[in-house]
Amino acid sequence: MIEIPESLTLAKQLTDTVKGKKITEVETEHTKHSFAWYTDDPQEYAGKLQGKTVGEIHGIGSMVEMEAEDYSFTVGDGTNIRYFEKGEKLPERYQMRITFEDESSLICTVQMYGAMLLFRPEEYDNFYYLVAKEKPMPGTEGFDYPYFKSLREELSGKLSAKAMLATQQRIPGLGNGVLQDILLEAGIHPKQKIGSLREEDWKHLYSTVTNVLREMTEKGGRDTEKNLFGQVGGYRTKLSKKTLGGPCPYCGNPIQKTAYLGGAVYFCPQCQRA
Repeated sequence: MIEIPESLTLAKQLTDTVKGKKITEVETEHTKHSFAWYTDDPQEYAGKLQGKTVGEIHGIGSMVEMEAEDYSFTVGDGTNIRYFEKGEKLPERYQMRITFEDESSLICTVQMYGAMLLFRPEEYDNFYYLVAKEKPMPGTEGFDYPYFKSLREELSGKLSAKAMLATQQRIPGLGNGVLQDILLEAGIHPKQKIGSLREEDWKHLYSTVTNVLREMTEKGGRDTEKNLFGQVGGYRTKLSKKTLGGPCPYCGNPIQKTAYLGGAVYFCPQCQRA
């Protein structure tokens, strides 16, 4: 699933490969999918995109936005986007294809659910898109400690660490995936109430959020996700489905898993005591 490290990695790779290219062909709904979401009629995408030149490309939260003159093409969490050079065999099943003048292509596929949105930015009022555009991303100038602390001050102390960090779009793109290693580094259990954290704990959590996400991004995303070329990211996750049952990298205790707030959380029972 696309989270901050993946959206930034994909945006950089797309910039290096397709920025400045002219779109010559667009195909939508190549393979029907009940949970592939489009904006309005996907059959109109071709008429709107063909002939357009790709401009700036940005990672915004869990989305990747690609400018195409007066339109924005944005893929969301759950959509896999891959680049294929001229002559490379395309997959048999996919939801969308964008082909360029050099005959290279971008292929979008959806597994469980995913969005491939096309719109004029000044006319689009989707909540998730607007929040991702407006809120500062960790590692940027706007995401300083006073801003991070202000997120806590708006909330009840009974809220858990996972609920605070990874729900309600408080930090767009920080989801259940990247959350795991952040909380391990901070020594905080996912279920720990934020009201129990001291000022020094909040400062440490802030630096952990920014540092872990920076490392994940610098290494090209997590090893549980794939990049634009179908390769897994270079960041080796400490807590994920890949490490379940293995030793904690800090104390050696077996990593455990439990269901919480609609998803699995991984934790070390020694380093992250509830």
